[in-house]
Amino acid sequence: MSSTVHTRRESISSSNSVLSKSEPSRTTTLWDTCLLKISPKCALDIIGVVFENLTITDACCHDLVQEGKMCHDTLIKYIAEKPHLVAHETEYLTKSDALWTHCVSISQTA
Repeated sequence: MSSTVHTRRESISSSNSVLSKSEPSRTTTLWDTCLLKISPKCALDIIGVVFENLTITDACCHDLVQEGKMCHDTLIKYIAEKPHLVAHETEYLTKSDALWTHCVSISQTA
């Protein structure tokens, strides 16, 4: 993993920690209903695809589809709204939709 990706992921993680204090119910709901449905590795891979132009494995695509569209959209939008990312929110949401479509097609062929 490149240091840029690692740094960006740390930044996203630290932003979530700071905001979790100011938005406890939203963060708790996101964690309880969505993030527990997917492995930490796949969650990071999904974030990497949307925010870093990385790739995703078929196995993580299956996990993403199992997680559900609402959880995927909620998680990506939650991250994309962070102050240091919001300028490119539309781009990230477009990538998120493309990832969802790709993963659904992968899941249907398995």
